[in-house]
Amino acid sequence: MFQLLLIEDDDIEAELILRTLRRHPSPPPCAIARDGIEALEILRGEHGRPPLPRPYIILLDLHMPRMDGLEFLRVIRQDPVLMWSIVFVLTISNHHNTLLAAYKTGIAGYFLKTKLNAGVSKLLDLLEIYCDLVEPVTYER
Repeated sequence: MFQLLLIEDDDIEAELILRTLRRHPSPPPCAIARDGIEALEILRGEHGRPPLPRPYIILLDLHMPRMDGLEFLRVIRQDPVLMWSIVFVLTISNHHNTLLAAYKTGIAGYFLKTKLNAGVSKLLDLLEIYCDLVEPVTYER
């Protein structure tokens, strides 16, 4: 089973995803961060807590306070441990330049929230299949 890290500053969006998780037949454990800085703290295990256990998948909103999603992606791709993180963008931004910038950082997929609507359950099914079929990169901490 994989862990899920949801990086989302909108409480309503986060609650929608959490509710869908709870209804899913095999819900993954989920940690929530409100911005990129908090997400880095969770991933690195700062403030006396252990790092987020592997395997994990990150669902990343792009528009957030303090550290937005694109900056977060640039930071983790430069970190020798976090650079292998599997990230799916989950955003309202359908601007072509934003999509290109995200894919240039090595994301696994880009989902528009407006297209998901009631399809969040399908997204979770996709993530479960992804974790079952894709061979992850192994590394030493």
